Amino acid sequence: MSNNQDHKINIEVDPEVAEGQYSNLAIINHSVSEFVVDFVNIMPGNPKSKVKSRIILTPQHAKRLAQALADNVRKFEASHGEIKDYDKPPIPLNFGPTGQA
Repeated sequence: MSNNQDHKINIEVDPEVAEGQYSNLAIINHSVSEFVVDFVNIMPGNPKSKVKSRIILTPQHAKRLAQALADNVRKFEASHGEIKDYDKPPIPLNFGPTGQA
């Protein structure tokens, strides 16, 4: 067996997972040992939203994910043009009560 041989991984996706979850907000927190990414779907006019999916990553996997996303965005923009970003988020992020002096 050669060390240069490609290793193949067989990955299955359950039908419920294959449907996916729509998210228009990601909240990212981290500790020394993990990154936690919560995916949320905020709907206009609805003051309350729930986390639809939570992914917990090691710092190394978080860095690889960031690099893979950046690479895929570059490839997408090369094929489809620049992705326009908003000057400010289209959805106000009002988490909890506002402070008072």
